[in-house]
Formats: sequence, C-alpha cells, structure tokens
Amino acid sequence: MGVRRAVDLVLDTANTSKEPIVTFGPLIHNPQVLDLLKEKGIPVIDTVPEKGSGSVLIRAHGVPPDVKSGLKEAGFHIIDATCPRVIKVQTIIRTHARKGFSSIIVGDRDHPEVIGLMGYAEGKGVVVESMADLYSLPRFDNAIVVAQTTQNTAFFQTVREYILKTYPHYQVFNTICDSTEKRQAEIKAISERADAVIVVGGKKSGNTQRLAEIAKESGKAAYHIETESELNLKDLKPYKTIAITAGASTPNWVINRVYRRLESSFITKDHEWLKKLFAVQRILLLTNLYLAFGAGMISYTCAKLQGLVAGPRHLMLSSLYILAMHIFNDLTGIKEDRYNDPDRATFYHDHMVILAGLAILAGALCLITAYTLDPLSFVTLTIMSILGLSYNFTLAPKWIYSGKYRRIRDIPGAKTLLITLAWGIVTTILPALSIKGAIHLSTLVAFLLSTGIVFSRTVLYNILDMQGDRIVGKETIPLLIGEEKTMKLIKTILIFLAILMMGSGMLHLVSGLGCALTLYPLYLTAIIFIHEQEYMLPGFKLEFLVETNFIVAGLMTLGWSLFYS
Repeated sequence: MGVRRAVDLVLDTANTSKEPIVTFGPLIHNPQVLDLLKEKGIPVIDTVPEKGSGSVLIRAHGVPPDVKSGLKEAGFHIIDATCPRVIKVQTIIRTHARKGFSSIIVGDRDHPEVIGLMGYAEGKGVVVESMADLYSLPRFDNAIVVAQTTQNTAFFQTVREYILKTYPHYQVFNTICDSTEKRQAEIKAISERADAVIVVGGKKSGNTQRLAEIAKESGKAAYHIETESELNLKDLKPYKTIAITAGASTPNWVINRVYRRLESSFITKDHEWLKKLFAVQRILLLTNLYLAFGAGMISYTCAKLQGLVAGPRHLMLSSLYILAMHIFNDLTGIKEDRYNDPDRATFYHDHMVILAGLAILAGALCLITAYTLDPLSFVTLTIMSILGLSYNFTLAPKWIYSGKYRRIRDIPGAKTLLITLAWGIVTTILPALSIKGAIHLSTLVAFLLSTGIVFSRTVLYNILDMQGDRIVGKETIPLLIGEEKTMKLIKTILIFLAILMMGSGMLHLVSGLGCALTLYPLYLTAIIFIHEQEYMLPGFKLEFLVETNFIVAGLMTLGWSLFYS
C-alpha cells in the first residue's frame, strides 16, 4: 500500500503539475520505477540544496525530521509520500524519545527507512542488525524496541523473545508491516507446495532480499530476478509447479510481465499441439480477429432478440468495424501497453505497417458493405470513422480554447464510452434500421445488453491496466472513481443485465431468447469472481476467457434457434 501510494502520488503530480518535481532520494527500491521517473523528467536529489523550487516528494521510506524542515526552508513544496506504516513507527519513536526512552531499532543500519527513524530518536537510538548487536547493547533505564517495517519476522520474533526475557521493563512494538508479514508467511507456505520459487523485485530492496532468503531456506530452487529478461526458461523447464512472489516495491507491470512469460512458456512446454494452438490463439487475440468474430456473434444475438433476420452483410459490417476500431486503438496505445501488455506493445511495434494496412482494409470493406446495405448505415459509419480518427487530434486551436480538453482523448473516460457506444450502434441500432427501418423497444433492450457487456469488459481491462494508464497520464474510469467503486459498478451492471433479460423475455418485450440469455451476463461475472479470488492473474488465459464472452452469447443464441426451429 505504501509503495503504491508513493508511486501514484509522484505520477499524479507529474501529470497535473506544471512546476518542476524532484524526489528526495530514490522514491522506492525498484530500478524499473526509477528509470520510469527519469524518463518523465523527475530527477533525484540526495542532499538539501540552499534554494529550491517546485515540489519535492519525500520517499516512501521517510526521512529524518531535520531533512524535511530543511527542504521546506529551501523553498520546496513538500509532498510527503512516506508510507503510513513508516509514519506510525516514526511517531512511536518520537513520542517515547521525548519521554526519555532509548530506541532500539531492529533493521538494516544503512537502509533509508532506518536512517529516517534514527532522526526521530533524538540521539538516543541504536540499530540492531544481528543478535550479536543485541547482546552488545548496554542496559537502558527505559527503552522501546521497534522494527523496520520490512524486517524479517522470524528474526524480530527472536529479538522480541530475548528482550522480554532479559529486559522485561522494555516496551516492544511489532511494527513490521502486516503485508510484509503476510508475504513472508505466504512464501513459506507456498514454497512447500512448489518445485521452484521466483522472487521478483529490486536487488537493492531489503524486503525482496528477505523473501529470496526465506525461499532459499525452504530448500527449493529459488531465483531472485528484477525483470522477465532474467528468467532462464531452460533452468525452469524440469519444474511442474512454480511459485511467484514479489517485493513490496515491485510494480504490477513487472510482475505481470514475468507471469505472462512463464504462462506462455508453460502452456506449451509438454505438447507440440498445445504450442500450435497457443500460437493461433495469441495471433487471434493480438490482431483482434477473435474480438471481431465475437462482434459478429453478439450482433447475431441482438438481431435474434429483436426478432430480426440479419443477413451475412449485417454481421460482417459489425465484425469489420470492430476490427478496424480496435486495431487502430492498439496502434495508438503502444505507449501504455509497454506497461499494461508488453507482448501486445512489442507485437504492434514490430508489425505496425501490416496491422495499419489491416485496419485500413477492414475499415474500407466496412464502408463498402454499409454502402450496399443502405445510405443511413454508410453515412453513420462514415461519421463514426471520422470521429474515431480524430480522437488523438487537437480539435480546438489555442487561440480559441487553451484549456485541458482540446482533444477527445483528453476527456476522462472518453475512450471507454466511445468504444461502448460504437459497439452498441453497429451491433443493434444499424441492423434494426437497415432491416425494419425503425427502432422498437426490443432494439433498446438489445442495445442495453450489447453496451452493458462491452462497457463491463472494457472497464475490467481498465482496472487491470491502472498502473500503466496512470504512468502515461491517461484518465480512465477506475482512475477517476477508484478500483473498488469501479468493480462494484461492473457487477451492478451485469446483475442488471441478467434481470433485464429475464424480465424482458417474460414480458415479451423481446423474443423468447431473452429468458435463455439470463445466464449470459453471469459468465463475465464468474470470470471476475475467479480473478478477484486470485485463481487467475492478468494474462493470456484471463484475456481469452473475457473475449470469449461474445462467442458464448452467439452459441447460446444458436442453440436456442436450433431448439425452437
């Protein structure tokens, strides 16, 4: 929590402030994050200058109080990114130091957090790195014992037992962060069930080093890596079960890269046919061909809901437009995909010309298909295409409007809403107008189903991509209202859609397919539940199952049609 808070603070400040920003010392102990901040023009200062301007972020580990006051006197606006758990330890030390207590800090002497804590001890602090350090301490009249928040829990327990037995008048505070305790306990338990353990995180990160030590103590093969590039797949090939853990300062995108690399490697390692199947599935997902097929399937479902007989051209129109739109979105989203989905970013960077050609071809065929259907479809899709292409362009010159929202993409959540609306129009509205020439109540019900599912699917990806979106300054719905509220919104929409299908089917507002589709929104709900319970991490399997939801709708519709025919 503390690390995530620090990173979010510095990125949000960088995305909203026009003043210079620096961090006092490395923000966290992760080289990938520090490289990222360097890319964004956020330098590190290690000493208090005589004069400063702009904002300075206090590192997650905290700093001594004299450093903080010095930065303020130098003229900096201070943004304190100190982890709240560290602030708690600082408060304990400062409160007791003012009462004359000595402070025994169990931790690494040279660690920034410990250096900061010593500043609150008012000259009455000592650091204990080993039991030998503890044995050599003098007897204090009054003393407290605290721990560096990322300290090894087993070592601190040994210190605690010795203190209570030898110096019962000392006060012992277990200040190890609960997430650190949990992570260390989990890696012990997981190591027993796994054949090998991979610890992901900075080589200079104290808590990551301790996780690697605990993993090695289990007797299993243990590997401490910083990025997926350090994975030796040949060494890992003999193992059937691999445990992955990560240090507190390891960002999600780094963990996801490791997981995705292992996932793609292990899916295919035992069977040649699986390797070929995975390659096909990967291409279908990356090129959005699978999603385009799904658009045709949901269009077929929406037509049946309305009692329409949709021809191949109507379904092809939906597929082609969705294919062109999503390829274009991915081509313009390479920057954030570097963090959210590096595999996709690499694929689109390496095959940019071919994919751009595919998007143009699909768009052209879509417009030709619309032209052969009716003038309204052609005009509507032409306008939608122009709006889509103008998404990244500056629409208002500075002399007319110099505010923040000069492009469509600058409007918070605009991309998600436009994608949702586009799906609804091509899968429900246009077929209804083309075939019947009018929009009925059944069309609105089908429109709500299509847009509700697409919105839920898109916002779910926004939740998974929050760190990468924050890095590039993209304002998505989860970043606006928070992850928890967004997840509740998705679940509420899916439950509403299930009730809508049942109710509209029973009231004959749509065809009898409505009652059969009551279970359809629950498919995506089940996928979300599985992900929330951490049975499935962001990766190939999760993405494939999410995109399959449109195929599920089509298959349910096909089954219903065959049964009632």
